[in-house]
Parts: sequence; structure tokens; C-alpha cells
Amino acid sequence: MSLFKSIKGKEEILGLYDQKLNELNIDFEYLKIDTSYGETNIITTGKPENPPMLLIHGSNGCAPISLETYPNLSMYFKVYAIDVLAQPNKSAETRLSMKDDAYGKWMNEVIDVLKLQNVTLAGFSFGGLVILKTLEFDESKIKEVYLTAPAYIVNGNPLKALFKIFIPMKRFMKTKKLKYIQKFLSEVFTEPDEFAIKYLSRVFLYFDMDFSPIPVISKRKAAVITTPLTIFAAEDDILFPGKKMIERAKKLFPSLESVTLLQDSKHVHSKKHNLHIEKIILKENH
Repeated sequence: MSLFKSIKGKEEILGLYDQKLNELNIDFEYLKIDTSYGETNIITTGKPENPPMLLIHGSNGCAPISLETYPNLSMYFKVYAIDVLAQPNKSAETRLSMKDDAYGKWMNEVIDVLKLQNVTLAGFSFGGLVILKTLEFDESKIKEVYLTAPAYIVNGNPLKALFKIFIPMKRFMKTKKLKYIQKFLSEVFTEPDEFAIKYLSRVFLYFDMDFSPIPVISKRKAAVITTPLTIFAAEDDILFPGKKMIERAKKLFPSLESVTLLQDSKHVHSKKHNLHIEKIILKENH
């Protein structure tokens, strides 16, 4: 059974994927690699001799979006933007569990197939969960990690999320009225995003999304991570509240290098915030 609800829906979503990738106007190549969880699609850009960085997008996202978020990383890194499994993109539709080590095992397989060492990992939202699971499973090939509004450290108030995010989403799915998707986006996005309206409106209608609750990392698992971590949390994030996240992260992770609370930022940051994050990543690596 495909997670795409119709062939037409899949074509529309992947058409927008291609449109976004073309708009980036970058030199890239597709890599398709086999893992025990299915084929993983990767878009790679940057010089082969540059140090490797894996970019992991958030839920209901795709690799071109993460490449757009941090447009200058490929000047200094060989960037591998991963299409996460079972998301509206070009990787296999195998849905992994967030409760076990499947995501960590999968990402380590990707790193092994690519024959990478000393990898920098950067991930947004759900991509943060994937990265932390990777460290839990085997962090030996990871040099450092940058997490932006990551899942898996804290969760927000479920009632707030229900009324401000999930109900508008469900109403849009039922009525197809644009006002509901705009309401959803206004709670999640710091600034308007025309592409997000087009892309997510199709994802909500034509893709079987995963609504299972997001777990949080245990003290025991966090305590054994030794990879240097940098966390960017958003002050007005309904899903993963910034102040709460920073408080818990400081108690949890012995390898936490630095934390930044992005003021006036919702879950999806502004272009200005994203460029600020990118600048910090580049500065620390050069």
C-alpha cells in the first residue's frame, strides 16, 4: 500500500519537489542507495573534497526544502540532503517506528554506504529526532551535530497543538478551504511561505501522514551521547517550546556545546533566522 493516496496526488507532490529543486539553481546529483529499510534518495551538492554534511528535513518535508533553508553550506561542505523514508518525497515508503532504534540504524546504513567519516549532521524538527536516534545507535562516524527546533527533547502543550495546529489541518482536509491551511501555517511558520501553501495543501490531501505521538529521549540515552551538540530553539514554538527545550537539554546532554533561543520565532524560522544559524555553522567549521 502506497502512502500516497492517489497517482495524481503523488505526481502533483513530486512535481512541486522538482519545481523547488530547479528553483534552487544549483549543481546537484541524485544518489539512490539501498538500505535494509528500502531505497533512500539523496541530493548531493558541493565539492567532493569538502567535509561531509548530512541534512535531514522535518516531517512532511523533502530534501529540496532543507537545501533551500541553508543555501550556502555547499560552499564549505559536501552536502548530502536526505529524503527521509515514508515522507512525501522520493525515498521508499517504509514507515519506521519512533520508539525503537530503526531511524538510527537506517541513518548509519546510509553513512556506511556513502563511505563517510567525521560527518556533520544538521536537522530541523523531526530531522532532530532522526539525528539523535543516529547518535544513540552508533555515533562513531559523527563529528558534530546541529539541531534546529528538534523533536524528541520536549513536547509542547497537547491541547494547544490540537486547537491551533491539528484541528485547522483536519478542517482543511475535510473542506479543502484555503483559510484553514493559512491558519495552520500562521501558527507554525514565522513568516508567510507561498511554496509551503502549495506543497502542504497537497500533502495534507494526498499523503497518509504519521500522527503517532513523538516520544522524548530518556536521561539514560542522552547521558551516553558524546558528540558535540548545538541546539537552536524557537521561543514561540507550539510543538517544541524553546525555553522548555533549552532547560531540559542542559540537564540531559553532557556533550551540549551551545544553545540559542531564537526570539520571535515560531516552529519554522524566518529566512533571517535560518541564515543566522547557517552563519554559526560555517563560522564554527572555518
